[in-house]
Amino acid sequence: MISKKLITLGTLAATVLVLGACNSDNKDSKDSSSDSKTETSMSSSVDAVSGASISDKPEVIEKALGKDGNWIVAATADITFDKDVTVSGEFHDKGEASGDIYRKLALYAQDSDKKVTDEYTLTVPELVVETENFNIVNGTVKGDIMVKANGFVLNGTKVDGKVTFEKEEYKTSATLDKEGAEVTGDVTVK
Repeated sequence: MISKKLITLGTLAATVLVLGACNSDNKDSKDSSSDSKTETSMSSSVDAVSGASISDKPEVIEKALGKDGNWIVAATADITFDKDVTVSGEFHDKGEASGDIYRKLALYAQDSDKKVTDEYTLTVPELVVETENFNIVNGTVKGDIMVKANGFVLNGTKVDGKVTFEKEEYKTSATLDKEGAEVTGDVTVK
């Protein structure tokens, strides 16, 4: 019984360290504090209870980006979708109702010093963004992005495709070049 408790505590401690790394990075000052209330499983499948979904499984990432998903979604490897994926729902910074409306997709790993150690590619025909203040941090999105909400941010991310905004208002409120982010295709308004 004691060994099971020690294993569980060890897994939880490691999980908190990983989430702390995903939860705060030098490139995104909005996420500069660790969220110790966040708990997930370290395996490829996710048992998210409060703030984050971390996985290398497309079906887990897709569900986490949905309206009943999480405020922070982190890939742990390259992810490929053969269909369009929609980011929907309203989420708040750190998963707290009192926080600003904010959502993050982390396409990277980092060490305990918050240095990015790996970046991942999300391959998708089209990523449809319906969530306000959605921030993609690092990595590459290989495919097109359709933005249907205000406050879209690319933070150190490369988009190997085009970005289309449903309205001029959404384009005006977006930041597409934070920390060297770039879009290789056209940036247009529908």
